[in-house]
Amino acid sequence: MSLVCPRCGPPLALAGRRRRRPHRARAVAPKCEASPSRPPLLTRRAVSAATLLLGALPFPASWPQLTVASASEAAAAEAQGESGVPEGLELERYTDQEQGFTLLKPASWPKVEKAGATALFQQEGKGSNNIGVVVNPVRLNSLTEFGTPQFVADRLLQAEKKKESTKSAELISAGERSGHGGLTVYEIEYALDSTRGGMKRIFSAAFVASRKLYLLNIAYSDAKEKPLGSQTRTVLEQVLHSFDSL
Repeated sequence: MSLVCPRCGPPLALAGRRRRRPHRARAVAPKCEASPSRPPLLTRRAVSAATLLLGALPFPASWPQLTVASASEAAAAEAQGESGVPEGLELERYTDQEQGFTLLKPASWPKVEKAGATALFQQEGKGSNNIGVVVNPVRLNSLTEFGTPQFVADRLLQAEKKKESTKSAELISAGERSGHGGLTVYEIEYALDSTRGGMKRIFSAAFVASRKLYLLNIAYSDAKEKPLGSQTRTVLEQVLHSFDSL
């Protein structure tokens, strides 16, 4: 059907005209923004309170439960010479070819078996003075991917403070050094006071090599009435600095 406009004349065709559908806007998926980069986490087995890192790190399974000094052991320690240096503190090289690490240790400290420890050495008659090494796989190529020495130290002390036995934990120093082949090694020292063994000085070292986290933990009595002697400290620092990969 056509209608005639009296003024315009020509007919207007309406029958074949199609109604235009309103344009519907397409839904556009929101753009995904890249999340801020976060340091990869250490596997739970590798996070320890000694955790490295311990979390090594953090310092990670927890460190094996080490022997606590008895009253008789503490008395024996007080009875030692004025220098405070235990007898038989001469160092010797210990190397684990299978796990791929090496360190110096007191020759008179025998290796003992302890669940969870890759290697554990204790001073005879004073089990609370010990050197322990734990090796665990991680998803890291270097410890720097996890954080700075200060970051790792903070995580380590946080883990220590969460223990019911911990009375106080105070960071003394945190730094890094170059190991074998330019490997980055973190070194941390802190004072620990707990209901399990009293005051101790803890020296920790950690590095990552071949997708494994290596943690060294040195614990030595540092009681107020018998503080850590300078000669003993020098020996413990030598042990700390000797910890390295093969």
